[in-house]
Amino acid sequence: MLETMVSANGNDPTEIRNWQRRSDRLTTSGKLEAHDPARLAEIGVRQVINLALDDHPEALKNESELLVALGITYTHIPVPFDAPDMRHVTALRDALDSVDGPSHVHCIMNYRVTAFLYLLDCKAGAAPLEARAKMQEIWNPIASDDPFASPWRDFLLSADET
Repeated sequence: MLETMVSANGNDPTEIRNWQRRSDRLTTSGKLEAHDPARLAEIGVRQVINLALDDHPEALKNESELLVALGITYTHIPVPFDAPDMRHVTALRDALDSVDGPSHVHCIMNYRVTAFLYLLDCKAGAAPLEARAKMQEIWNPIASDDPFASPWRDFLLSADET
């Protein structure tokens, strides 16, 4: 039996940076604060996947220990912001498939996460415009001329071609 999170009825910790509920089994966000693991446990999260680098100044120290102490599986897939790769996307897909329960995926801003989920949605058969609209709720690296988004724009456009 598939577990679901508490429904989006005001229980979601929406003040977590760039919070996004994608389904009854998947939420995403930017960085977590020290009190957020307990809040994720309260809504039924069984797995947290972190795409940020441990040495980022905003990374939550001891994140793994905080989550494991609450019975939440922790998976770390460090994705350098300037070097996204399809291996990271595959690792995220595999991690999401590995736990039979609700998952939360985060990084620092929810940029890595939404870009990777855009690709996974497209590969799962979602209409590209629909998948892109979901990503654009958080950010839009494809349409941005910001140099900060450049590695992501290039990565997503090259992945779209495959």
